[in-house]
Amino acid sequence: MDTRSAPGRLRSLTSWLINQNAVTARNLVAAHLAGAATRRYHYSMLAALDEFGPASQADLGRRCGLDRSDVTACVTDLAEREWIERAPDPLDKRRNIVRLTKAGLKHLRALDRVVADAQDELLEPLSAAERAQLNELLTRVADHHAATA
Repeated sequence: MDTRSAPGRLRSLTSWLINQNAVTARNLVAAHLAGAATRRYHYSMLAALDEFGPASQADLGRRCGLDRSDVTACVTDLAEREWIERAPDPLDKRRNIVRLTKAGLKHLRALDRVVADAQDELLEPLSAAERAQLNELLTRVADHHAATA
């Protein structure tokens, strides 16, 4: 949709503008990651494992905001690519612990550059200071609503 032709009433709504940009952002990131034979779920999981360390599949899914069935499929895919390892939890054999491999960390570093390129394309009309300010404001709104949920 060409947002420039939308009714002014809509264009004046912050929620509408955020939604329009969210769709564009999701599509750009997906397209850039597809070029690296990777999906958004892959990037999210690898990033979470790098930042927070080994985790159960359930905890990893909650941290990344993924449905349980999507987590299982994604973990299987990442394990087949040797970007993660999963092993039974020594404290609870009913669950798996997932760990990032060296190959997974290397792939994540490459994906960081891919995602940065997508961010640059999305935010092209903004200066570095404007990008930082936008990120700060959106973080404040997101954190507020997460705290009150």
